[in-house]
Amino acid sequence: MAASELYIAIALVILWIIALAALVTGKSKRPPHPSKCAMIAMLLVISGIVFGENRVIGYTLIGAGVLLAVFDILKNLKGRS
Repeated sequence: MAASELYIAIALVILWIIALAALVTGKSKRPPHPSKCAMIAMLLVISGIVFGENRVIGYTLIGAGVLLAVFDILKNLKGRS
């Protein structure tokens, strides 16, 4: 087994331990679902990454996704207080 394979195996074991610890100690309460606005923002950012070959389109989609995400965060903060 090469050194790089050993590092990958160790990393996978550590990730499994973290996942099991999260499952065992996790809260029983379900986390809230993302809003529609946040999901659209996420899709815009992913689309910007996919279409990143054309920089104008890629950066425009990423920027629009980030702006929409910030808007959603601010809307949710104002709704709580």
